[in-house]
Amino acid sequence: MQIDFTGQAILITGGAGGIGRASAEAFLTSGARRVVLLDAARAPLMAAVQELNGTYPGRVAGEVVDLVDVAAMREVVRRVLATDGPVDVLFNSAGVNRRQPALEVSPEDWDYVLGVNLRGLFFVTQEVGRRMVEQRRGAIVSVASVSSVRGHRNLAAYAASKGGIAQLTRVLAHEWAPYGVRVNAVAPGYVETGLTRAYLGDPGVRAAILAKIPLGRIGGPGDVVGAVLFLASSLAAYVTGEILFVDGGRTVD
Repeated sequence: MQIDFTGQAILITGGAGGIGRASAEAFLTSGARRVVLLDAARAPLMAAVQELNGTYPGRVAGEVVDLVDVAAMREVVRRVLATDGPVDVLFNSAGVNRRQPALEVSPEDWDYVLGVNLRGLFFVTQEVGRRMVEQRRGAIVSVASVSSVRGHRNLAAYAASKGGIAQLTRVLAHEWAPYGVRVNAVAPGYVETGLTRAYLGDPGVRAAILAKIPLGRIGGPGDVVGAVLFLASSLAAYVTGEILFVDGGRTVD
């Protein structure tokens, strides 16, 4: 058996980011007929679409949308469904963070992080999930985090959002299983992306983190991709409601 997405349509939020972009290419390599990337950042999104279409002509599209704007997001998703047909896989990769002590988190900080990571994720999942329930098939994979289960300092809003994703994954898996829709999440540890690069660039921080990872290295987007594709594929046909940690062993102690 092998991972095969031949003929399938994939929708990826945060598609211009490190994990989203790497996963898009992996889905295409595995036969996806169409990959649609959603992202709030126009320039990186258009660059990713152009680059991917250079290798996979006509199979990649991009839509600029802020997930916090639920009305705009719904309009975009409905347009994608009308143009590209049913979505077989939704990969929720979009995410933001503001690293700060809990006593310094403002209402604006809280709303920004939870707005994208949890509120935005829920409503795009609801919109796509509604169609998957109607078609009685589909796979949804979201990005949680080791912060879903660990109380890391200076991550109050981020950890709350990622813990919410873990629980939301379980609830939706329970509700939608009778309709053939599977809902799972990956929970990465520290991965080198645009979201973490500056933080991991501090030698002291990096050394402290590496000391807690049994495999002895920081992950890259490619380390997460295999888990995403597995959970989205028919190889995981009997897997739903799971949070798969991809953290180099960070959570085993």
